[in-house]
Amino acid sequence: MQAYELHTPTGASSWTLVEAPQAQPGPGQALVRIHAVSLNYRDLIIARGTYPGLKLPLIPCSDGAGEVVAVGSGVTRVKVGDRVAPTFFQVWTDGERTPEKVAHALGGSVPGVLAEYVCLDAEGLVLLPDWLSYEEGSTLPCAAVTAWNALVPQGGLKRGQTVLAQGTGGVSIFALQFAHLFGARVLITSSQDDKLQRAKQLGAQGLINYRQTPDWEEAVLTLTGNQGVDHVLEVGGAGTLPRSIAATKEGGHIALIGLLTGAPGKPDTTATSARHLRVVSTYVGSREMFEDMLEAMSQEKTRPVIDRVFPFAQAREALQYMESGGHFGKIVITL
Repeated sequence: MQAYELHTPTGASSWTLVEAPQAQPGPGQALVRIHAVSLNYRDLIIARGTYPGLKLPLIPCSDGAGEVVAVGSGVTRVKVGDRVAPTFFQVWTDGERTPEKVAHALGGSVPGVLAEYVCLDAEGLVLLPDWLSYEEGSTLPCAAVTAWNALVPQGGLKRGQTVLAQGTGGVSIFALQFAHLFGARVLITSSQDDKLQRAKQLGAQGLINYRQTPDWEEAVLTLTGNQGVDHVLEVGGAGTLPRSIAATKEGGHIALIGLLTGAPGKPDTTATSARHLRVVSTYVGSREMFEDMLEAMSQEKTRPVIDRVFPFAQAREALQYMESGGHFGKIVITL
């Protein structure tokens, strides 16, 4: 079978297409023929060699969707012919996050899904509803579950609250869609007005161009009557966290998710404690969260926003496109 491998992390062009032996499912496993893979910023960091805990060579990417073509002994969760997507953490099925549950992350500490066939833990598979395509299903395991966990299980999102989403990448656009499902108001930032207008079409009510307004936290306060927002999805990292803290209302919630500005954010405890802010690290979520999210999406057939689809032969070009920052929503590779 064909697969991409990462041998020497040197950047967005360092994936190598190889012929690899096709694995057979062992006890408790399912063999999945991958139909689509979607990219996350994490994949770019891994390709650059700045992500911890890698075991090289590595098949990259955590997010995919496909069809079960064989199962190992003892498997009852899925059957041949099922349309599935893997969970980001293969053994985190439910409950709180623990070091043991997050020790097996696809495309990082264990091989990923950028291959024609992949053996996966059957308990780490989620059935896709018929109304989602493989391309749409492939966008869900990391970005969507992260946004869902940040806002719902962790954030306790309620109707009438206000959410700030940073940028227009996968996590932020899913957060916009989920907040809209719950009847929450969404403010969103971007450096490009055309992306802000696309976000408006998805339901964003407050649009902030952070290139035109570098002190964007002041714009947030203006849009909220100087109150601040209830929830922030902090994807920027150290470069944006102080502004996120300033933009959050007293008693509000900040989900620490990303490091787009180069380093993870560490909150000023003096500033957060004085205003009773709840700052929580969000690292994807469990299979149970994934399934709850799909149930909520099914109510209004909430479809993932896909920016561009690349063929398998152009997987490196897809990662380079992500590096350019030109996308709105998700980037998908089809097999």
